[in-house]
Amino acid sequence: MTAVICRDTDEAVAGTEDGSTVLIGGFGMAGMPVPLIDALIRQGATDLTIVSNNAGNGDTGLAALLAAGRVRKVVCSFPRQSDSWVFDGLYRAGKIELEVVPQGTLAERMRTAGAGIGGFWSPTGVGTLLTEGKETREIDGRQYVLELPLRGDLALIGAHRADRMGNLVYRKTARNFGPVMATAATTVVAQVNEIVETGQLDPETVVTPAIYVDKVVAV
Repeated sequence: MTAVICRDTDEAVAGTEDGSTVLIGGFGMAGMPVPLIDALIRQGATDLTIVSNNAGNGDTGLAALLAAGRVRKVVCSFPRQSDSWVFDGLYRAGKIELEVVPQGTLAERMRTAGAGIGGFWSPTGVGTLLTEGKETREIDGRQYVLELPLRGDLALIGAHRADRMGNLVYRKTARNFGPVMATAATTVVAQVNEIVETGQLDPETVVTPAIYVDKVVAV
């Protein structure tokens, strides 16, 4: 499988449907594909469910998407930081839904989706509001909660370099959730700094193989 090399970010997100679940990479702003998010705002899809580590920083990137009124629900681990005023205002006004998922559970739910596993048992959050209503089971004397796969219709991720097939190399902490999100979405769009010819990437450094990547755009 070879990824489509897009001319620009608008082409990369074209066709995104209303009501989609969108996985957006980034740990705060580290690795967040801001140009792709800006293109999604221009594209116009609404009633979105966003899955990300945070719920937006400042007024750019994911925060700008929230401010545009395009998001119905956010699934994340850290909805509030000192600069998360956009989400905070929307949530307090009752204009957006929130599902808080512990960070490790968030990553594993997406990894589970990518691996085709029906769910997993986790001790994280047992007995708290985060797991209220979920199925529990005792295993070796310890309580666990059943966590289900978390899939996306679209994943927007940032990587450092790609080859023309779509193999991806990440740079340091910008890698974060990109690899698991790339396995968990129907359509995966990668924003990269550079696209090189196939064969120029050291195979030992490729983290996300091209089979998971549908579109690549250099920004």
